[in-house]
Parts: sequence; C-alpha cells; structure tokens
Amino acid sequence: MCHLDEAGFAMSLPTSYSWSLVGQPLRIAYEAPQGRRVNVIGAYFSHGPLSGRLEWDSYASVPKQKGKARKTRAEIAAAHGLEPVCLGAIDSQRLLAFVWRLAGRPAVYARGWRRSRRLVIVLDNYSVHKSQAVKDALPELEAAHIELFYLPSYSPELSDIEPIWRAVKGHGMPYRTQTVLSAAKQAVDAALTEKAEQLREAAAKMENFESLAA
Repeated sequence: MCHLDEAGFAMSLPTSYSWSLVGQPLRIAYEAPQGRRVNVIGAYFSHGPLSGRLEWDSYASVPKQKGKARKTRAEIAAAHGLEPVCLGAIDSQRLLAFVWRLAGRPAVYARGWRRSRRLVIVLDNYSVHKSQAVKDALPELEAAHIELFYLPSYSPELSDIEPIWRAVKGHGMPYRTQTVLSAAKQAVDAALTEKAEQLREAAAKMENFESLAA
C-alpha cells in the first residue's frame, strides 16, 4: 500500500524565525506563491515489501504568458535553466505515468502485464485523480493488480504522506527563498532525497526491531 498526493513549493516558503545583529534588520526576498513554483507528485509506501519508500516526480511551473509574443515550451524552459520535460502542471497523463512507475511496470512490457502482488494506492479526491482519463484507465489498472482507493472528502489526516510534505516544507529546506526556478527545483529534490533516506533508515530500524522481538 502507498499513499499518493501532490504538493506545491513556492519560491518563497513561509518563514518562522531567525536572528540578526542589533540595528541590522533581517530582510528576506519574497515572491508571491501565484508566480513560479515547483509542483511534486509523490507516494509513500506505508505497508508491504516496499514499506518506508518515498517516490516522487517534480515539475516547475511559470505564470501563463500574456500578450501576442509567445515563447515555445523549449524557450521558456531554457530561460529558467530547465529541460522542457521538467516544465508544466501535473495532469492526468503525468499522474498515470507515475502510477505505472510505482507499480513497477517496465518501459517495455508484454501485453497483459500485471503485478504478482496487489498494489493499493490511497489518494484524495483531487480533480486530476478522478479525471476522465483516469476513469478510462481503471479497467487496465485493475487488470494489472492496481487499485485506487479514494479517501473521504476533506480528510487529509488519513493520508500518510501529508506529514512528509509538512516536514520537508517546514524543516527540510533551510533556505526559504529561491530566486532561480531551476535552483528551487534542485532544492526541493534535494530535500525530498534526504527525507527519503531518513524514511528508509527508520523503516530498516523498525524491521530489525520487529525481527528481534519475534
């Protein structure tokens, strides 16, 4: 079983407290959250052989273009130091690609591929999770031993990945403001990589404890 969810990281994260020399006020750069940001789709395995594992994909987004002069996707990505594949929203196509990756389906697979062990993916009722594309994919997912289990509305406390997002946002990113979008994405990925390692270590310790107790 794994818990899937999305999270957004603004260029300026909420600040808590800091210090400065007397007479020298600390000034922190700020960018409105409606502008550039990094969006992440992630999944945390809470039960089963992969327990303690955190997987994610991150994408950078920019405000919609205005005016008649339009830049291509490649030009926009290059302007922010990114590859085009790293740009854009988390839509149904990216969600389904992530689900198949969680399930372990290889890039080249035989027709009728299915998991040997059932995978339950717990997720909320976000519109992308219940889009027509996802509904159309349900028969294929079910045939591959993948079940999407939707939580009741307005119950984020039931998702095991929510505390992970809070920990990463609140403690995993000491630099609270980024000025370059590619640097923001790198910072998010670095914080998630560190958190994933912590979760793996905690799961390994728990497994050792349980084996000794048995």
